[in-house]
Amino acid sequence: MLVYATIANKFGPLQFGPLQSWASQLPEREVNEGEQQPIPCQFSRLPIRIVLIFGRMFPTKLSSETNVSTRPKRAIPEGTWIQCPGCKSPIFNKDAEKRLRVCPLCDYHMYVPANQRIEQVLDEGTFEEWDANLLAADPLQFNDTRPYSERIIEERKKTGLTDAAITGTGMIRARRVAIGITDSQFIMGSMGSVVGERLTRLVERATLEKLPLIIISGSGGGARMHEGILSLMQMAKVSAALSRYDQQGGLFISVLTNPTMGGVAASFASLGDVVFAEPKALIGFAGPRVIEQTIRQKLPEGFQRSEFLLQHGFIDRIVHRKQMKSELHQHFLRFGNRCAWNES
Repeated sequence: MLVYATIANKFGPLQFGPLQSWASQLPEREVNEGEQQPIPCQFSRLPIRIVLIFGRMFPTKLSSETNVSTRPKRAIPEGTWIQCPGCKSPIFNKDAEKRLRVCPLCDYHMYVPANQRIEQVLDEGTFEEWDANLLAADPLQFNDTRPYSERIIEERKKTGLTDAAITGTGMIRARRVAIGITDSQFIMGSMGSVVGERLTRLVERATLEKLPLIIISGSGGGARMHEGILSLMQMAKVSAALSRYDQQGGLFISVLTNPTMGGVAASFASLGDVVFAEPKALIGFAGPRVIEQTIRQKLPEGFQRSEFLLQHGFIDRIVHRKQMKSELHQHFLRFGNRCAWNES
């Protein structure tokens, strides 16, 4: 009602032809006892939407202090919103963090850095890193668009990692384990000599200390081409260490995330006593596009995704990220005879 009176008092008794004739036919609203009498004006019978429309036709002059054009624009802080790679919907970043980087709309499992993986899987404050002092060299003096030595330095600054794998030990529900994680953010998680050496030492130390072993793979690349044959031999070296670990009765759980490709998928990632995978993870050697171009055939729907591989026996179980820690603990209890070394 205040809007009606303000417009009427400012612009006077305006005539709007047929619209006013229509408004005059509206019934008068009865005023209850004790209720304030409405201010009479020619707009009192018009719906609020119509009055607001005509209010825009006669805008008041804004002072320089309130002029919208002079107000500083408030920018949204960077990182407040992210786009889901699965459904392409905008997601509030804090909501994604609360859900362990899982989309609340389509349940897509987004990329998680190695340090966050440690926080999600291990008990708080129990992780102890091993072999962090191992750093990549450049024995071949490799140079593509820029020298490999410069690329390594840039990747370290960008990611905060020294290489594509972090290894160490920690606790899962008060049970000590050996754990390794590869990170696709560092040169696509490709397996160079440092990655292979860290993983080999991890397996050997787990064998010596009789610890259950977990390796979480997130590598979109295979052997790191910048290191040539030195990179290729890491596949065999890690696999041989896992063979010795298995002969000693150790329990190795391999967790495959999106993506797990190339030489990583072709070696240690596929050798677990139990193989878990996150939902819709891309797992394979060559990518589906390369395969289609090579065989010139259309691949089945969902090819190389974890659901497809589960149906064909390549993996044992698909585990949601929020349930990963519990599933790992349950399997330690289920296969207690194999992972009871640290209790003997």
